[in-house]
Amino acid sequence: MNAVDTNILIYAHDPRDVRKQEAALAVIEGLVNGALLWQVACEYLSASRKLEPFGFRLADAWENLRDLQSLWTPVLPSWSMHQRAERAMSSHGISFWDAMLIAACAEASISRLYTEDFGNVGSIEGVQIVNPLAIA
Repeated sequence: MNAVDTNILIYAHDPRDVRKQEAALAVIEGLVNGALLWQVACEYLSASRKLEPFGFRLADAWENLRDLQSLWTPVLPSWSMHQRAERAMSSHGISFWDAMLIAACAEASISRLYTEDFGNVGSIEGVQIVNPLAIA
């Protein structure tokens, strides 16, 4: 399975950087065997309010989330994710929320996570990290 981080969903609706918006839309529209992580869904709804000045309303985010739920497999948190996150934090020096994201991916057998938040780490806990917004 493949998943996207919150920043990819936000960029898809953010008109301030057309290059990032196009790259994010390409990832979302081309995502094969997609998964929607619970954490990403929650963060997306919260972060979408920063797009209100550009005409993207919270109601739009809710509708978009419903569309994604019908296309992608939902991934809900479990208690074992906390143990995985603890290991990821200590072995990779990442934040709690980034570690929870990686733990959710690892537990759900998500092989690829699209995000701009991890730099060039390659992979963490068996999850390949891909930055589709990096300039080649």
